[in-house]
Amino acid sequence: MAKQFKPETLCVQAGWTPKKGEPRVLPIYQSTTFKYDTSEQMARLFDLEDSGYFYTRLQNPTNDAVAAKIAALEGGVAAMLTSSGQAANFYAIFNICQAGDHFVCSSAIYGGTFNLFGVTMKKLGIDVTFVNPDASEEEISAAFQPNTKALFGETISNPSLEVLDIEKFARIAHSHGVPLIVDNTFPTPINCRPFEWGADIIVHSTTKYMDGHATSVGGCIVDSGNFDWTQNDKFPGLTTPDESYHGVVYTEQFGKVAYITKCTTQLMRDLGAVQSPHNAFLTNLGLESLPVRVRQHCANAQRIAEYLQGHEKIAWVKYCGLPGDRYYELAQKYLPNGSCGVVSFGVKGGRKAAEAFMGHLKTAAIETHVADARTCCLHPASSTHRQMTDAELQAAGVPADMVRLSCGLENAQDLIDDIAQALEAIR
Repeated sequence: MAKQFKPETLCVQAGWTPKKGEPRVLPIYQSTTFKYDTSEQMARLFDLEDSGYFYTRLQNPTNDAVAAKIAALEGGVAAMLTSSGQAANFYAIFNICQAGDHFVCSSAIYGGTFNLFGVTMKKLGIDVTFVNPDASEEEISAAFQPNTKALFGETISNPSLEVLDIEKFARIAHSHGVPLIVDNTFPTPINCRPFEWGADIIVHSTTKYMDGHATSVGGCIVDSGNFDWTQNDKFPGLTTPDESYHGVVYTEQFGKVAYITKCTTQLMRDLGAVQSPHNAFLTNLGLESLPVRVRQHCANAQRIAEYLQGHEKIAWVKYCGLPGDRYYELAQKYLPNGSCGVVSFGVKGGRKAAEAFMGHLKTAAIETHVADARTCCLHPASSTHRQMTDAELQAAGVPADMVRLSCGLENAQDLIDDIAQALEAIR
């Protein structure tokens, strides 16, 4: 699919191009394995000399079509689906890091990712330093070490809604000879394309807006093809022979798609966090309506943020679409058409008042999810971020009184009326 097409066209047309007599709608290839006529044909696939399908853990036509659509939307050269957004985050780092390595990460990230990076990956011997994303380039650069292999951040952080200065982070990463990896889940490529601002790898939780209906857990890694893995000796997994594949050197044999090829053929082969073809099919249905839905999510969030900002029982509101918000100017640069449908705010009275407010909501449901058709809310400090200390919560921008409201596709006034009665019920 040609890159000159606009996102609305790519969402519908990219990834699957049926030939004469083939299904117009992307089929579900619900098969674990694929037939060949000779052992020699199969051997060439195992040696990475031919492309094709032989086992769904490694590649599947349904998954590949959806990955190709997401790659086209982001302007990347290739992509790989994973079983969840967390699997995508793990693979994205583990593909270039091993025991004894280090990476730098924004402290303003999703609580589950904070735990993955700060606890679980440390058990694998991969260390991380968390940095304030608003710190100066000099302060962030000071966190880099000789064994640092990547810089990671979220375009819009979940749930603190901080907007990443992508160009700044890209300059820092590239000055140290490492890639910038950006989680672009909240804006989606409809509202931001980080590759255009210098990012090298993009990850997504496709569970959120891409699926859009809370039916399919999944993730995706997109390769820009722009990073030069051979510029230094930091990435031997890509630039030296892989003996598990008969000595293939990924950068020599696969060029611009070396990173995503290694991620697929090595990590997915060995760790197996593959997205099911049926989930990929459902994600594709969500992608077809993504531009229309994202506009409605953002419009609802803008109206609700403006309403909350003027309410006497609301202590503060975070939404980068509000003039005066700390990240408004950055949002105008990176997200001029809208950011996301999530609004974070504090209810006067602290944790107890926030919990009381959520208990009185009738339309919005208390859920751990965000970014689907139905409005939902969460108290992060007692749920998604409950493993974090008070100091870590503060560093991540998640105070104890925070409510995260994910605005769905309902009528905005109906949602405002529900919020109003819930606030009124707080005594």
